[in-house]
Amino acid sequence: MSQIHVSTTINGDPVEYLCEPDDTLLDVLRDRLSLTGTKEGCGSGDCGACSVTIDGRLVCACLALGAEADGRKIDTIEGMAEGEKLHPLQEKFLEHAALQCGVCTPGFLVAAKSLLEKNPSPTETEIRYWLAGNLCRCTGYDKIIRAVMDTAKEMKGKRKGKKS
Repeated sequence: MSQIHVSTTINGDPVEYLCEPDDTLLDVLRDRLSLTGTKEGCGSGDCGACSVTIDGRLVCACLALGAEADGRKIDTIEGMAEGEKLHPLQEKFLEHAALQCGVCTPGFLVAAKSLLEKNPSPTETEIRYWLAGNLCRCTGYDKIIRAVMDTAKEMKGKRKGKKS
């Protein structure tokens, strides 16, 4: 097979790579670009461990082809923190002990960030619905939901403070 040249933006940086037509975006991120924060849990789009955003849309990287990233904007877990400064969701996940083994955590964080960008004040039901595509085998979900709710509350307070 002939490789495909892809020009994309990943976490704000221009990136170019070659991939096979059947390489998944997950395989490209992990194996070709060494962005190993995105995890493979199931390989069939059922667990959410490989959640990324493509042009702001939440997707499972195991179901997207690497060639489909051409000309698109990809955001992964590696782009969430700003240098050493954690994103508020990352801080709240730590504060609420909303992680254990860590396999599902990047996917939950990317999905929760996507939710808060679209709906800065979600209800608990909306959070549970939005995160329904992400599975955790270790922590249960209550700590994760509380961490997202607490982040939304904190970020809402900061937005109000800026408007004053």
